[in-house]
Amino acid sequence: MHINDGAAGGAPRDSRVTDSHPTDSHPTDPRAADFGRLKWLHAQAVRGSVTLVRRVRPEDLTRPTPCAAWTLADLLAHMTVQHHGFAAAARGDGRDPVNWAVRPLGLDPVAAYGAAAELVIAAFAAVDDPDRECHLPEFTTAQAFPARRAIGFHLIDYVVHSWDVARTLGLGYDPGPELLRAALPIARAVPDDDSRLAPGSAFRPGLPADGTTGELDRILALLGRSPSWHASEGPAVPAAPGDA
Repeated sequence: MHINDGAAGGAPRDSRVTDSHPTDSHPTDPRAADFGRLKWLHAQAVRGSVTLVRRVRPEDLTRPTPCAAWTLADLLAHMTVQHHGFAAAARGDGRDPVNWAVRPLGLDPVAAYGAAAELVIAAFAAVDDPDRECHLPEFTTAQAFPARRAIGFHLIDYVVHSWDVARTLGLGYDPGPELLRAALPIARAVPDDDSRLAPGSAFRPGLPADGTTGELDRILALLGRSPSWHASEGPAVPAAPGDA
């Protein structure tokens, strides 16, 4: 991910999680290679969000975000607990609602966010079977999801939430072409139905997108974000309780 003013940074990384591209190891099983690439791209999306969150100052926490009715503090609390929830799902403990309960921000929300991000990256990195069951009660309690889908859900969340944070802070966001190519079909597969109007829905109904817009703008519009939103405008969509 690139920030247009040249800033860089990130949370301390778990030494067990490699940053090398999965194609560097030339795996012989194409399915394993695809899963390895997905996990690598997921790590890039999450660490990109950490780079942006490290730019947050205490006085920024009251800023409005593209997430309807949420301040930046609300968004960071949501993003942090989602890392804990998905990490629990990867470990096989996703059913426990305590792992998904939003907590108030502590004294150092930036450090807490970075730690949670590395936790979920490491948890998914440890999953070897793309079909391993992951329980995501915020989606449904009626079924489990294969790990490859759970990782995809989390990846698209953090492409979009990285943009949310960047736009809130007035920064640019460029996750890079490979990550965008992987994220676009996931965004297209997210159902655009009445569930998006429910309180707590991760996304709002899709918006029209010009056919000539770039991949990031298409992803944002598909998931109910206005690519032209700026912090001075307030929430990007009409508020509904619990919207993200």
